[in-house]
Amino acid sequence: MASEAPDYFQPEGGLVLTHLLIVRDVDRSREFYQRVLGATVVRERQPAILRFHNSYIVINNEGGPTDDKPDVQAKAPPDSRTLSSAMNIRVTDVRAVYEQWRSRGGEFLTEPKDHGVEIRCYLRDPDGYLIELGQGTGILAEMGRATSA
Repeated sequence: MASEAPDYFQPEGGLVLTHLLIVRDVDRSREFYQRVLGATVVRERQPAILRFHNSYIVINNEGGPTDDKPDVQAKAPPDSRTLSSAMNIRVTDVRAVYEQWRSRGGEFLTEPKDHGVEIRCYLRDPDGYLIELGQGTGILAEMGRATSA
Protein backbone atom coordinates (compact mmCIF):
# COMPACT_ATOMS: atom_id res chain seq x y z
CA MET A 1 0.00 0.00 0.00
CA ALA A 2 1.31 3.44 -0.96
CA SER A 3 1.95 5.90 1.85
CA GLU A 4 -0.61 8.61 2.32
CA ALA A 5 0.07 11.78 0.31
CA PRO A 6 0.92 14.96 2.16
CA ASP A 7 -1.85 17.54 2.21
CA TYR A 8 -1.78 19.49 -1.06
CA PHE A 9 -2.52 22.81 0.63
CA GLN A 10 -0.27 22.30 3.69
CA PRO A 11 2.50 19.91 2.57
CA GLU A 12 4.26 17.89 5.24
CA GLY A 13 7.87 19.08 5.37
CA GLY A 14 6.95 22.20 3.38
CA LEU A 15 6.92 20.62 -0.09
CA VAL A 16 4.86 18.35 -2.33
CA LEU A 17 5.55 17.55 -6.00
CA THR A 18 2.57 17.59 -8.37
CA HIS A 19 2.11 17.14 -12.12
CA LEU A 20 0.26 19.92 -13.97
CA LEU A 21 -1.65 19.06 -17.12
CA ILE A 22 -3.01 21.77 -19.43
CA VAL A 23 -6.12 20.36 -21.09
CA ARG A 24 -8.90 21.35 -23.49
CA ASP A 25 -11.75 20.17 -21.21
CA VAL A 26 -11.15 20.00 -17.44
CA ASP A 27 -14.33 18.03 -16.71
CA ARG A 28 -13.50 15.34 -19.32
CA SER A 29 -9.92 14.97 -18.05
CA ARG A 30 -10.91 14.97 -14.37
CA GLU A 31 -13.44 12.22 -15.09
CA PHE A 32 -10.82 10.15 -16.96
CA TYR A 33 -8.24 10.31 -14.15
CA GLN A 34 -10.90 9.55 -11.55
CA ARG A 35 -12.62 6.72 -13.48
CA VAL A 36 -9.69 5.00 -15.20
CA LEU A 37 -6.75 5.58 -12.81
CA GLY A 38 -8.86 5.76 -9.62
CA ALA A 39 -7.64 9.21 -8.53
CA THR A 40 -9.63 11.06 -5.85
CA VAL A 41 -10.97 14.52 -6.64
CA VAL A 42 -9.78 17.09 -4.09
CA ARG A 43 -10.97 20.14 -6.05
CA GLU A 44 -13.38 20.16 -9.01
CA ARG A 45 -11.81 22.94 -11.16
CA GLN A 46 -9.79 26.15 -11.54
CA PRO A 47 -7.67 24.12 -11.20
CA ALA A 48 -8.96 20.60 -10.68
CA ILE A 49 -6.79 18.73 -8.17
CA LEU A 50 -6.76 14.96 -7.85
CA ARG A 51 -4.95 12.86 -5.27
CA PHE A 52 -3.26 9.90 -6.91
CA HIS A 53 -1.71 7.56 -4.31
CA ASN A 54 1.24 9.54 -2.87
CA SER A 55 1.05 12.49 -5.29
CA TYR A 56 -1.31 14.91 -7.04
CA ILE A 57 -2.42 15.65 -10.58
CA VAL A 58 -3.41 19.27 -11.23
CA ILE A 59 -5.62 19.84 -14.28
CA ASN A 60 -6.25 23.28 -15.76
CA ASN A 61 -7.56 24.87 -18.95
CA GLU A 62 -5.54 26.30 -21.78
CA GLY A 63 -5.08 30.02 -21.48
CA GLY A 64 -3.11 33.12 -22.21
CA PRO A 65 -0.37 34.86 -20.29
CA THR A 66 -0.76 35.83 -16.64
CA ASP A 67 0.99 38.51 -14.62
CA ASP A 68 3.50 35.95 -13.26
CA LYS A 69 4.24 34.40 -16.67
CA PRO A 70 3.62 37.31 -19.03
CA ASP A 71 4.84 35.69 -22.27
CA VAL A 72 3.70 32.07 -21.75
CA GLN A 73 0.70 30.38 -23.39
CA ALA A 74 -0.76 27.32 -21.61
CA LYS A 75 -1.60 24.73 -24.30
CA ALA A 76 -2.51 21.04 -24.40
CA PRO A 77 -0.35 18.87 -26.69
CA PRO A 78 -0.90 19.77 -30.37
CA ASP A 79 -1.51 16.11 -31.26
CA SER A 80 -1.21 12.64 -29.76
CA ARG A 81 2.06 11.91 -31.60
CA THR A 82 4.06 14.75 -30.01
CA LEU A 83 5.70 13.90 -26.68
CA SER A 84 6.77 16.80 -24.48
CA SER A 85 5.74 15.45 -21.08
CA ALA A 86 4.69 12.09 -19.70
CA MET A 87 3.59 10.78 -16.36
CA ASN A 88 5.62 7.76 -15.33
CA ILE A 89 3.74 5.54 -12.89
CA ARG A 90 5.61 2.65 -11.25
CA VAL A 91 3.65 -0.25 -9.78
CA THR A 92 4.45 -3.64 -8.26
CA ASP A 93 2.25 -5.61 -10.69
CA VAL A 94 2.01 -3.93 -14.11
CA ARG A 95 -0.20 -6.61 -15.63
CA ALA A 96 -2.81 -6.38 -12.86
CA VAL A 97 -2.99 -2.56 -13.12
CA TYR A 98 -3.08 -2.78 -16.92
CA GLU A 99 -6.12 -5.10 -16.72
CA GLN A 100 -7.82 -2.93 -14.09
CA TRP A 101 -7.38 0.32 -16.02
CA ARG A 102 -8.33 -1.36 -19.31
CA SER A 103 -11.56 -2.63 -17.69
CA ARG A 104 -12.31 0.99 -16.69
CA GLY A 105 -11.95 2.21 -20.29
CA GLY A 106 -8.23 2.94 -20.53
CA GLU A 107 -6.99 2.48 -24.09
CA PHE A 108 -3.39 1.26 -24.16
CA LEU A 109 -1.04 1.52 -27.13
CA THR A 110 0.11 -2.09 -26.50
CA GLU A 111 -0.10 -4.71 -23.77
CA PRO A 112 2.77 -4.66 -21.22
CA LYS A 113 6.13 -5.42 -22.90
CA ASP A 114 9.13 -6.92 -21.11
CA HIS A 115 12.32 -4.89 -21.75
CA GLY A 116 14.57 -6.87 -19.41
CA VAL A 117 15.05 -4.20 -16.74
CA GLU A 118 11.37 -3.25 -16.71
CA ILE A 119 7.95 -4.22 -18.02
CA ARG A 120 6.01 -1.27 -19.38
CA CYS A 121 3.07 -0.11 -21.48
CA TYR A 122 1.48 3.23 -22.33
CA LEU A 123 -1.97 4.77 -22.48
CA ARG A 124 -3.18 8.24 -23.42
CA ASP A 125 -5.49 10.58 -21.59
CA PRO A 126 -8.25 12.47 -23.47
CA ASP A 127 -5.83 15.27 -24.52
CA GLY A 128 -3.16 12.89 -25.78
CA TYR A 129 -0.81 13.01 -22.78
CA LEU A 130 1.17 9.81 -22.59
CA ILE A 131 1.05 7.84 -19.34
CA GLU A 132 3.76 5.22 -18.85
CA LEU A 133 2.78 2.34 -16.61
CA GLY A 134 5.78 0.26 -15.60
CA GLN A 135 7.19 -2.31 -13.23
CA GLY A 136 10.91 -2.44 -12.48
CA THR A 137 12.34 -5.93 -12.85
CA GLY A 138 16.11 -5.70 -13.17
CA ILE A 139 16.68 -1.96 -13.18
CA LEU A 140 17.55 -1.70 -9.48
CA ALA A 141 20.19 -4.43 -9.76
CA GLU A 142 21.58 -2.71 -12.86
CA MET A 143 21.69 0.64 -11.05
CA GLY A 144 23.46 -0.99 -8.09
CA ARG A 145 26.18 -2.36 -10.36
CA ALA A 146 26.67 1.04 -11.97
CA THR A 147 27.06 2.85 -8.64
CA SER A 148 29.42 0.24 -7.18
CA ALA A 149 31.73 0.26 -10.22
